This record gives sequence, structure tokens and C-alpha cells, in this order.
Amino acid sequence: MKPLLLIDIDGPLNPYAAPSRRRTPEGYTRHHMRPTGWTDGMPLPVLLNPGHGGELLSLAGRYDLIWATTWKDEANEWIGPRLGLPPLPYIDWPDMHGAAPAGTYWKTQYVVEYAAGRPFAWIDDEITELDRAWVAEHGADRESLLLRIDPGIGLERADFDALAAWADARGAAC
Repeated sequence: MKPLLLIDIDGPLNPYAAPSRRRTPEGYTRHHMRPTGWTDGMPLPVLLNPGHGGELLSLAGRYDLIWATTWKDEANEWIGPRLGLPPLPYIDWPDMHGAAPAGTYWKTQYVVEYAAGRPFAWIDDEITELDRAWVAEHGADRESLLLRIDPGIGLERADFDALAAWADARGAAC
């Protein structure tokens, strides 16, 4: 069974904290979107690198790709098609932005619950050492990779290489 690749959008795919939001970073395309809840004012500016779709698809041979984002199922409408991705399953968060155990990010407990014992890699801009410790304490330390992505930069070549290497090493160990 392949591990899960749990993909956040804002930060990893959409570097919302890029130093100059007025100038689109190299390799990215600016999109204006109106997902649910974004009805007033200017559309939401989202920066996407079309090359990331191909990178994620190349990892699909090693992983089952899953959206782990507050965009939930709307990721398949607004983000996936712009990256050339097919519709992906998503985590339907029981409680977004709610309380979290031991100072962890609110998603962490739900990521572990969703994985249900399966190995997983998770890319998100909010992951901290507290999240890594909590995941390790809850039995997923040897079967998980928590990869924090700088929201000012987004996913880089080294991140895709790390994801591939982790999956490959895990496969060789089985």
C-alpha cells in the first residue's frame, strides 16, 4: 500500500507570503478566485506554479495524493485543474481552526486520524516541532514525514526530491 501525500495549498502551492505579491514570482501564474466565503470585494489572488502539477503527478506513482487544505473539495474546482491534476480525495475537517492538543496546529490531530495507521507525508506551512513531537507520540513517527514549507517561497525542487526519497526509502524497507 502506498503512503499518503497530504497536500496543503496556501503556503506550499500558493506562496501567499511571497515578498512581493505585486510582482508574480518566477514560474508562477496569478489567478483571481472566488471560493466559497469569498464573495465581497476583490477576488482572492492565488499564485500557482503550473510545474507543480507535473511534480505532484510524478509522485503519484509513490503516493496516494490527498488534499489536506481548508479549500477541501473546492481544491478540485479551483486549484487542481490549473495544475493539471485530476480530482483528488480531500480531508473533510471535522472542525477547522479549532482547539488542538498540546499546542499543535489544529490540522495535526485530524491528519493522523485521517491516515488511520497508513504511512503519510504531509506538506504544510504551519507544521512545527510540536506537531512532529505529537505525531511521534501518537505512533506515527516512523511512518510519517512532516515537511514544513516556507509560505513565502512555496514548494521547491528540494521538497519534491525529499518526498520522492522518503517514499523510495520506505518502499525499500518493506
